[in-house]
Amino acid sequence: MSKSILLLEDDRLLAETLYEMLEESAYSVDLATTGDEAAELSYANSYDLYIFDINVPDIDGFELLEALREAKDHTPTIFMSALVDIKNISKGFELGAQDYLKKPFFPEELLIRVKAKLPLETDLFISGDFTFDEKNDAFTYKGERLSLGSSQQALFKSLYSNRGRVVDKEILLECLENPSSTALRVAINKLKQTTGLAIENLRGVGYVLEKS
Repeated sequence: MSKSILLLEDDRLLAETLYEMLEESAYSVDLATTGDEAAELSYANSYDLYIFDINVPDIDGFELLEALREAKDHTPTIFMSALVDIKNISKGFELGAQDYLKKPFFPEELLIRVKAKLPLETDLFISGDFTFDEKNDAFTYKGERLSLGSSQQALFKSLYSNRGRVVDKEILLECLENPSSTALRVAINKLKQTTGLAIENLRGVGYVLEKS
């Protein structure tokens, strides 16, 4: 599920630029161009982050954040403004903002700050040089696409879904076409050699894939 952001900016060009950049970075963004519009959106929806300009029509960014904090809304907030004197910067933090970005700025600078506060969820499992893209069911090793056979994939996915926990060897034997203790040992060793994964053998019990 993507992280949601309420963006308040009355400069149409800047607003559209920031909106597109954040959306392309997999955030879900609602855009408001007035303080009243932002207030209505904040009351109707739940957000993970607010990004407020200060000098906007109706309710300014300071007044809006103050009202939200009085309503017990503690959503992390970034102010962005051409008001760069110490008095206004101090006021922004006193009202409960977590960051204050001085205009003009490069859009990418805002994105860096947003990512620091809202890290994006990932479907990637990375262990050393091996990567498993769960969403696309794809494997890579040392940057190259890796093709695993059906038994190797089944073994990996059984271990992966239980990573950090021991998987009974009887369960893993079901992943093999011709199951036997020897065949399982050979298959696990081959998987380790192919992927570089840290798979440990608990003798007589089963195998465990260490968490990345």
